[in-house]
Amino acid sequence: MTRPVRASSPAAAPVPPVPPVTGLEPLVPAAPRRRISGAVWGALAIVYVVWGSTYLGIAVTVETMPPFLSAGARFVVAGLLLAAIVAWRGGTAALKVDRAQLGSAALIGLLLLLGGNSLVVLAETAIPSGLAALLVAIVPAWVVVLRRGFGERPGGRAYAGVVIGLSGLAVLTLPGLSGDVRLWGVLVVIAATLSWSVGSFFSSRLPMPGNPFAASAYEMVAGGIGCALVGFGRGEHIGFSVAEVSTRSWVALGYLIVFGSLVAFTAYAWLLHTAPLSLVATYAYVNPVVAVLLGAVVLSEPVTWPILLGGGIVVAAVCLIVSTERRG
Repeated sequence: MTRPVRASSPAAAPVPPVPPVTGLEPLVPAAPRRRISGAVWGALAIVYVVWGSTYLGIAVTVETMPPFLSAGARFVVAGLLLAAIVAWRGGTAALKVDRAQLGSAALIGLLLLLGGNSLVVLAETAIPSGLAALLVAIVPAWVVVLRRGFGERPGGRAYAGVVIGLSGLAVLTLPGLSGDVRLWGVLVVIAATLSWSVGSFFSSRLPMPGNPFAASAYEMVAGGIGCALVGFGRGEHIGFSVAEVSTRSWVALGYLIVFGSLVAFTAYAWLLHTAPLSLVATYAYVNPVVAVLLGAVVLSEPVTWPILLGGGIVVAAVCLIVSTERRG
């Protein structure tokens, strides 16, 4: 899973240094359109494809690695690497934060990565990666609900998108209700989307580090430590042997660290400060398509009618929500 504008939240502007899963800013009077540069499109392509492929990477990783411990290793290593890069490029001063900023970054990291991403990792031990990605696509709808709860008025089309998205979510739950997949896996992903949405929403409302990449580093380290503690608490280390981890799981974990957490995460953080939020938010309905295709082609995951129908409804709902924001 997933990282808004100072006025709102996942997956996204001027100052939310973290990666919300979709950031949907409030409607504002029409403003002159900015020309989208090649660098922006390149960064978007990275977020589209790489983040879409992380669901496959997670599925391969948990084949022979415990879910929370592997997620913890991923984020701690990626966070430390990113912190080193930030210090190398901008000096140690770039990492300087006060207590409130550090606390906020840690809280958002726990909501996004422990409550959000690692729960998806856990769920992928029970459900197909493509289904997990389609369930995660509901995040923009939760963000609209949160905005309304805090007094904003997203608009009628956004509310319609929420209703449509929830109906698609109901269809996607059918494989669990029918016994085709484990229902608990579906419910865990839904819980993950709620945690990610809350983290994304509040990431733009809390005092965060001024450097978005430093903020991301602190978030990943905090989230990774949280994942590791939960993993040890669940006893995932008992009976686990590093020697029994397959080569493909090591490769998948390395891919998640380098490309999923460093390359794509950095591209996303840069986009939040560079591109229109409504454009950045489009990753929310591209990632699931990429994930479903990769899961079917690489892992031979079944693409059933509830996945096709429910996924199509959810993606359409997200398109409606995002298009509503782009009218502003």
